[in-house]
Amino acid sequence: MMSFREKSAWTMALVMIVTGVFYAWLVSHAPMAPVIGPLLPYVLAVIVLSVVLQILLAILSPKEANAAADEREKLVIARAGHWSGMILAVLLMLAGGTYVVHPNGNMLFHHILGALIAAQTAEYLFQIYFLRRAI
Repeated sequence: MMSFREKSAWTMALVMIVTGVFYAWLVSHAPMAPVIGPLLPYVLAVIVLSVVLQILLAILSPKEANAAADEREKLVIARAGHWSGMILAVLLMLAGGTYVVHPNGNMLFHHILGALIAAQTAEYLFQIYFLRRAI
């Protein structure tokens, strides 16, 4: 049986993947458009999906939703944050390198936002991985 933290991590990973693909689709259809064009619907989609799905999870498991993270879960969350931070650093370096070769401010913004989306998705996936393993 999955813990509430794992269900929440799966939910948020799914939200980040779906909305990340949505953002990439928006950017690919108008790469030179002002960045606010694809950013606004992306942010709204992340907020609405996250709130609705987290409320649904809390309704289905009210006791677990209100419980504080135990020591193991705190360690898992910290370790996942550590690893996803390293992924973010590498992706930001790649975004910076791309900007040096192709100096386009709009694409730099999209690359940085993509790095943030990928790193956040990785954090949820690391949480799932570490929750399923002995630490």
